[in-house]
Amino acid sequence: MTATTVGKVYLVGAGPGDPELLTLKGKRCLEAADVILFDELANHELLEFTDAKAELIYVGKKPGKHCADQREIEALLIRHARLGRTVVRLKGGDPFVFGRGGEEALALHAAGIAFEVVPGISSAIAAPAYAGIPLTHRAQASSFAVVTGHRVAGVDYDVNWRDLVRGVDTLVILMGLENIRAIMHALLVAGCAPERPVALIQSGTKHEQRTLVGTVMTIAELAERCRLKSPATIVVGTVVELAAELNWFRSVEGRQTMGRFAELRVG
Repeated sequence: MTATTVGKVYLVGAGPGDPELLTLKGKRCLEAADVILFDELANHELLEFTDAKAELIYVGKKPGKHCADQREIEALLIRHARLGRTVVRLKGGDPFVFGRGGEEALALHAAGIAFEVVPGISSAIAAPAYAGIPLTHRAQASSFAVVTGHRVAGVDYDVNWRDLVRGVDTLVILMGLENIRAIMHALLVAGCAPERPVALIQSGTKHEQRTLVGTVMTIAELAERCRLKSPATIVVGTVVELAAELNWFRSVEGRQTMGRFAELRVG
């Protein structure tokens, strides 16, 4: 009896939401896959690229509700690869930017499974770009940092807000909407100016994208008043003010994947 050839796993970044932002290599991986494990944040339109015979497995995570925990996902990747299958782990954004791709890669390495990482466009870059906010600008910002706003129950943030406020011109915070009050308070305590501009971008790059503009002092209350929902990207810095002139997304028409842009500016 011939031993089954071990398959391979591709950790593919699906991008921030607009399906046209998937890379060509990501598309080829989807077309060749026998099994696809996909996230909640990965645009499900991308599954149209898969073979009709491919097995689709939803392993999404929503706040307070996980379809499969991380160890179960890793076990599925290993099991299907050992059956000789080509496996795609389709993840929103980029696999290695707050996507637990590093954990999955380590699990595959420990199991002796070959894998490749296919980078995706992170919402940390794409959402501000679609909102007309350049993270860097020669006259305003020469640096930016990306941090997580997700807070594990009972654990303080493992983020050095003071050094970020002092040393970084533009701060991008992912997964921070639910904790926006605590985050803005932490920035104020760290020495951030209360009037520093803040943009909150909901569903960045998707047709339902909305942008709320305020300050470190006001943005939490405005977000609650306007009932913004996750996923959302928070941008802190003077470059936020450029959105008034550079917001190209709302002027684009005739593209189904872009649709209508709705901007909110309150107070």
